[in-house]
Amino acid sequence: MSVAEAVKTDVIIVGAGPVGLFAVFELGLLDLKAHLVDILDRPGGQCAELYPEKPIYDIPGLPVVTGQELTDRLLEQIKPFAPSFHFSQMAERIEKLPDGKWRLVTDAGTVLEAPVIAIAAGGGSFVPKRPPIAGIEAYEGKSVFYSVRKMEQFRDKDLVIAGGGDSALDWTLNLQPIARSLTLVHHRDGFRAAPDSVNKMRALVERGAMALEIANITGLKGEGGQLSHVSVQSKDKSARDIACNALLPFFGLTMKLGPVADWGLQLHENLIPVDTEKFETSTAGIFAIGDINHYPGKLKLILSGFHEAALMAQAAFRRARPDEKLRFQYTTSSTNLQKKLGVL
Repeated sequence: MSVAEAVKTDVIIVGAGPVGLFAVFELGLLDLKAHLVDILDRPGGQCAELYPEKPIYDIPGLPVVTGQELTDRLLEQIKPFAPSFHFSQMAERIEKLPDGKWRLVTDAGTVLEAPVIAIAAGGGSFVPKRPPIAGIEAYEGKSVFYSVRKMEQFRDKDLVIAGGGDSALDWTLNLQPIARSLTLVHHRDGFRAAPDSVNKMRALVERGAMALEIANITGLKGEGGQLSHVSVQSKDKSARDIACNALLPFFGLTMKLGPVADWGLQLHENLIPVDTEKFETSTAGIFAIGDINHYPGKLKLILSGFHEAALMAQAAFRRARPDEKLRFQYTTSSTNLQKKLGVL
């Protein structure tokens, strides 16, 4: 994307977990527009991806709430501010522009420019776990994919999907109607996905609309990065090759600091030190909020991240709107804020 096509905004938020989402709210109250970049294909971060049904007991005013419920409530809260999301993308590199603003480029080629970057990436970026299959690196990005960015890419393909969680089952159900053939491979005949998704998958298998292999993937066959077959072995040690031209392994996610580690920021044990006045990093204009930051007395709690987001937003306004006066207002008494929130 050329510079002319870069998306210009007030704040780029790296991470769409609870803290990143609440930052949208605090920024929105100050009329600052936010774009969020997240490597996951949905909002919610760890809450939605790792424990969507796990109860959380320390969110003020909510005696108990699940990770998904909290995500849904935050999305409802920020709806008046219409944030823009860039999912399934990793914030890859940044550069300082002559006018003092920042340019951020994702691994999908999206270019964003803003005077402020707020890193709210939790413990870092979620990185897909690579299956222990010899030589898989040669196929990655060509015929082995760890996420689905455009479904049309897989139309009329012979697909193998590997895994037994929600991602594997969700994409099985979404891609089956457009694929030429689809085989789901899992090492056991039990799944961690939603029961309804499992039932729908089994119904497709019974109708002959797709195949289910209870086996382990043992190897890949192909040339020049293009798959021709996936080799599998079942528990009885019988082996076979499944013809395919694309493999989608969904074996879970692991946490890594990722490209942020190469942005020239001061680091402390893979965390980003910040001040406690505005939660700015060692680089002016780049802030870090939530579990990814470090300061004396830091508590890795969602409510701490909410507090950090509020103070970050105040500093972001001063940087994004240096010629405007910052007026602190309360949502309970400000008709101006209440209009923004759509309650008046």
